[in-house]
Amino acid sequence: MTEEKETTGPELQKAGTTMKEGIVNSLKGINEIEAEIVTLARNTVSQTLRATGDIAKEGFDVTTDVVKGAIQATEEVGTGLIMGTKSVAKGIILGVSDVGGDIVKVAGDIVSTAVKGSAEVGADVATVARRTVDGVIEATKEIGGNLEKVTTTVVVEAVNAAGTVGKTAARAVTDVLLGAVGGAKEVLNVVLPKPSRIESVQPTPVKGSEPSEEKSSAKPKSPPKKEKA
Repeated sequence: MTEEKETTGPELQKAGTTMKEGIVNSLKGINEIEAEIVTLARNTVSQTLRATGDIAKEGFDVTTDVVKGAIQATEEVGTGLIMGTKSVAKGIILGVSDVGGDIVKVAGDIVSTAVKGSAEVGADVATVARRTVDGVIEATKEIGGNLEKVTTTVVVEAVNAAGTVGKTAARAVTDVLLGAVGGAKEVLNVVLPKPSRIESVQPTPVKGSEPSEEKSSAKPKSPPKKEKA
């Protein structure tokens, strides 16, 4: 028994070490790729906006074009859209920030385009929404932007965009953002309950009206005048 442990022990340790090193190297490779995508998106956006000279007008078009370009690239190369979405979103925010653009508005444009685009290519809408929102928030923190406004904007736009895809997508996006994005619950509690509250209130006046009708019909019934008898 002892001899078997001595001979198999080193082999098991070697296998564990090989696995650990392989994973570490793979993750390093992924991080390097994501960093390159961030840089590419940032430079593309900032250089394009500087060239156009009209940041306010061209910001939306550039943002949507870059996001769509990333989606098209994943279709051609076969690389997972989910991995690149966060990096693209982060790069766009950084690029817009470099030229003094409206970060809050662009943040909403990025998320909306990514969600709708992912649905068109059959990707996981909820996961793409989460990764995109993560990238936007990460970039906003990095540049010291208005995190509260950005978070509110991206959460609302993600749910609204998913709603154009379908109820299932909207629910999936809502659920994943509630569990993953700080502040999402507060935002959605303000935005989403309004329709449901209206629906829940609708039956109330109907029920309340029935008694009122009975009361109104009961009012004409005046007490009998016994004195005239």
